[in-house]
Amino acid sequence: MATPPGPAPTGLAAVSAALLAMNRTLEVRDVLQTIVRSARDLLGARYAALGVPDGNGGFAQFLVEGVSDRQWREIGPLPRQHGVLAAMLRGATPERLADVRDDPRFEGWPEAHPELKGFLGMPIASGDEVLGALFLADRDPGPPRPGETEPAPARTFTAEDEELLRLLAEHAAIALTNARLYERGRELTIAEERARIAHELHDAVAQKLFSLRLTAQAAATLTDRDPARARAELAEVTRLAAEAADELRAAVVELRPAALDEDGLVATLAAQVQVLDRAHPASTTFSCEDPRALPAAQEEALLRVAQEALHNALRHADPRHVRVSLGGRGLAAVLRVTDDGVGFDPDAVRDAGRHLGLVSMRERATGVGGRLRVDSTPGQGTVIEMEVPGG
Repeated sequence: MATPPGPAPTGLAAVSAALLAMNRTLEVRDVLQTIVRSARDLLGARYAALGVPDGNGGFAQFLVEGVSDRQWREIGPLPRQHGVLAAMLRGATPERLADVRDDPRFEGWPEAHPELKGFLGMPIASGDEVLGALFLADRDPGPPRPGETEPAPARTFTAEDEELLRLLAEHAAIALTNARLYERGRELTIAEERARIAHELHDAVAQKLFSLRLTAQAAATLTDRDPARARAELAEVTRLAAEAADELRAAVVELRPAALDEDGLVATLAAQVQVLDRAHPASTTFSCEDPRALPAAQEEALLRVAQEALHNALRHADPRHVRVSLGGRGLAAVLRVTDDGVGFDPDAVRDAGRHLGLVSMRERATGVGGRLRVDSTPGQGTVIEMEVPGG
């Protein structure tokens, strides 16, 4: 629902607050909503909107502030790029009008659209690319003057307002570019995870299914001449089928997006460890002490490092026990994955390190301001520890 704009903030503190708000999230939609809300609050406008061009004369996204949900539904489909909006996007130039209705480019509004007068528009550009455009309308006059009961008419936007919106748009371009890069990077990470799991399915499940088929064929040939041995082979078929089913269940868990938003890091890790414990001979356990509230990016990085470390331990280290723990150290959160498997010499596996995912894990850690420690010795197991700063 629409909320009334607050009094127009002034000064460096207000600008700083708006810029910090825009850089507080890395989700594109959240960044867009923060930009349009910050612009409206900063300049004290009754209405604000932000449109992202779709490259085909329309808008891929169009966010508004100051219009109720009901009004927005009644207005109808997203606007096309026409009139003043189209001119501003094509020319990548700001537009400041005392009354938009008097401009010869004005082409009217849908019936449910609020009547607007003062208009200030500013493109959001990165180099030659127009990422979007900010539109503000009707500068709020504030409360009635002493002795008056009716609010004063809306004020027009000034040259100072235009410069302030230009500053905001320049920083909005940086915030929006960073958010898009983050989302693209996350998409690439998901693709890499799926490719890794596909290899795992081929290496583990496919091999078990091949063994199962050969064992079943052997049992069929022995049914008449050696029933006892045929029964033993059929028992092996049952065992292999159960292992293949467990492998598939574990792979499905990894393919399914982790429900971090709904369940949180602790519950998500606990569920995945429980499935892996059932799917592999090694005892795999999870413990959590002193859990910390963390930003979404840090939680996702911790989860992915835990998955990679678990994969390495269960597939390559031949362990009897694998332990995953999550806890705190001062203000930091610490993830630790420990196994008692074959271990390795970290200094002697520079090439193998990439194969084992150590480079990827380090990049995930440093990407969220954390660090990764690898402690391993041949024959004495491995400890993977990731520490990320807390709030």
